[in-house]
Amino acid sequence: MPLRLDPSFRAQLADSDHPFVGMWVCSGSPLLAEVAAGSGLDWLLIDMEHSANTLESVLTQLQAVAAYPITPLVRVPFNDAVAIKQVLDLGAQNLIVPMVSSADEARAAVAATRYPPEGVRGVGSALARSARWNRVDRYLQESAQHVSLTVQIETAAGVEAAADIAAVDGVDAVFVGPSDLSASMGLLGQQTHPDVVAAVESVFAAVHAAGKPVGVNAFDPSAADAYLAAGADFVAVGADVALLARASEALAARFLPRSDASGRPSY
Repeated sequence: MPLRLDPSFRAQLADSDHPFVGMWVCSGSPLLAEVAAGSGLDWLLIDMEHSANTLESVLTQLQAVAAYPITPLVRVPFNDAVAIKQVLDLGAQNLIVPMVSSADEARAAVAATRYPPEGVRGVGSALARSARWNRVDRYLQESAQHVSLTVQIETAAGVEAAADIAAVDGVDAVFVGPSDLSASMGLLGQQTHPDVVAAVESVFAAVHAAGKPVGVNAFDPSAADAYLAAGADFVAVGADVALLARASEALAARFLPRSDASGRPSY
């Protein structure tokens, strides 16, 4: 009997009655991915750009979260046709491609997700989890329906080109990264600087004008609330490693002795 694949991130966003709220999984751990998948959040981003994730670890995380009502996305390490092909073949339906700063770069990302003649994706469906080893009926002919592509704007050049990027056919959504964007603007580490916020919101306007959904990374709850109020369609509000770091620090602050003004330990 032919198998069905889950609805894409594109379809999930279109059907949602609220902005999607999600988190990152950067640990490379399928156990932590499964813990996060059961959280009740809308989406989960498995990151290959700034983590130790490999093809094998991404595969096990996709398998671990498959049983949960959450939409997984995978961020590939860079805009490369081979990297995109391999992650798609693992069965990732929803990709984020980082550092897209022009319409040409967006078109290259789209081409990497499409089979010829529309694109350059290599054909290996009989060998790959993407088509469940040819158990998904008409996967080759209908693969574009199963794959959702989000491109990430993270530079000042990308902000300037946001309208052109969003207009590219095959770009399903745009995700803004304020960390790299702030660095590109000469404001390293100042993700909530007014100029950075204004740049992010200008991307919102350009992408919405093109009729596409737009999201943003915002681990600061106040920033996330502000971006949601400004019209973000999806927001990433935390990461597994960051949550563990802050929670373990809180335990240390709560339970370890600290010296008072006299130099004596206090609890």
